[in-house]
Amino acid sequence: QLQASGGGLVQAGDSLRLSCAASGHTFSTMGWFRQAPGKEREFIATIRFSMGRTYYADSVKGRFTISGNRKNMVELQMNGLKPEDTAAYYCAAADSWNVAYHYRPSSYSYWGQGTQVTVSS
Repeated sequence: QLQASGGGLVQAGDSLRLSCAASGHTFSTMGWFRQAPGKEREFIATIRFSMGRTYYADSVKGRFTISGNRKNMVELQMNGLKPEDTAAYYCAAADSWNVAYHYRPSSYSYWGQGTQVTVSS
């Protein structure tokens, strides 16, 4: 139901823009997670559409920007990419906003298929 795109192979310092779109459904919040091999899925950013507020993990704050002006589409602009940003990136969506646990994968019911981002040094 969620279709993510925009991943690729880039060099350290480069930029990438990920997109995620859904059809036939609108959401309260949409966000991005990533997962590197052997690691747990990690929260990156989320946007609460009703308030227009965005939330970021400390590891990407100031480098990544999440945006979305419709309730079924979200983008992630990634600048200043580092090798440690290498992971499969997943978009996620939820019908309700979980104020306390918006950073937990379990707070999202809908997931995209993942798009690979590889940053070489």
